[in-house]
Amino acid sequence: MTGERADLLETLGKARFFLRFTARDLTDEQAAQRSTVSELSVGGAIKHVTAVERQWARFIVEGPEAVAPADDPQAWATYADGFRLLPGETLAGVLADYEKVAAETDELVRTLPDLDAGHPLPEAPWFEPGARWSARRAIQHIIAETAQHAGHADIIREAIDGSKTMG
Repeated sequence: MTGERADLLETLGKARFFLRFTARDLTDEQAAQRSTVSELSVGGAIKHVTAVERQWARFIVEGPEAVAPADDPQAWATYADGFRLLPGETLAGVLADYEKVAAETDELVRTLPDLDAGHPLPEAPWFEPGARWSARRAIQHIIAETAQHAGHADIIREAIDGSKTMG
């Protein structure tokens, strides 16, 4: 594949690599450890990015119905739990789920008929009323979210054991 889709997938692939690489050789306990005032852990960052990618890929296909309403308390509880490893969750399990979601998203990017096709965003205080996102914009959002949390995970990991993803 060449062109825009190849560029999107390559950029997303690099961000995913850095996020996964940050988790290398961690125990489940280390992957769940918070080393900053944030709720995030390395495992939690991967879990969160997986949920975000899954949701925005569904948005591309299904539209705003794929995004939980901003006023749904259960959705907020699930969202909050998505930033940390819960009892019984493992780093290996979170990474396997991430790999599955990544493969599904990559297939969507490869096969989507039109990157310009879009949907209105769901009503939420953080979205401009009446705004629409194209599939391209949703994919770019997935890339940005992945890259941002790869950086977060790197900081968390460095505070745990001094390991660095880059440098």
